[in-house]
Amino acid sequence: MSIRLYVGNLPQSFDAQELEALFTAVGEGVRFKAVNDRETGACRGFGFANVEDQKLADAVIEQLNGRDFGGNTLRIELSERRDARPTAAAERRGSTAAPLRKAADKVVHADQVDSEAPDPRWAGELAKLKQLLDTQKATV
Repeated sequence: MSIRLYVGNLPQSFDAQELEALFTAVGEGVRFKAVNDRETGACRGFGFANVEDQKLADAVIEQLNGRDFGGNTLRIELSERRDARPTAAAERRGSTAAPLRKAADKVVHADQVDSEAPDPRWAGELAKLKQLLDTQKATV
């Protein structure tokens, strides 16, 4: 299984062959792809490297993380897979993942039920409705 590494803090203009040479010095089998801006085509300052085994990934991180490259200090770490993180775009597309709820919407349960108190599931909505009615009251 391929291991993906995040390579960050790249200079705006860098020689891809020079970066490939750095990776090759650590070990064979490192494939790198820079992330470019869609409109300008310039590097956005980061990219991803794929390596075939964990030992090589550890060696790349150990030897190149914090190393000077083109006047910038490289930042190399294990990359988190995109599918492991929920994104706003996935939620807009109608992802099947459960939407994240705000803390204010959480249901609070009590051991003793007070018949005078509003249902806690609707307490937030009831408060909003009361506020809306207060602002609409006409002076008599």
